[in-house]
Amino acid sequence: MPHAPVETKVKAATAASFLVSLTIALLGQLSGDVRFITFLPVWSHPLVIAAISGTVTFLSGWQAKHSPRYSVETVRQGEAEPPDG
Repeated sequence: MPHAPVETKVKAATAASFLVSLTIALLGQLSGDVRFITFLPVWSHPLVIAAISGTVTFLSGWQAKHSPRYSVETVRQGEAEPPDG
């Protein structure tokens, strides 16, 4: 299988997901209690944490621009440079 470059949208969503998960983990660790969302019922904490992470991942992927794609014909005609990889 040929190695293809990773699209910008995938990189943005992955970075956002990691940062949100890290932030939530640090908040739980710093507060000394995993129930740092005390205004919500305890049973809803895992759902809220998953929803926050999923929402930020979705929004960052949606906002990031697509990596440019070129057809073979466009590259052959000299209208675009071939993508790296």
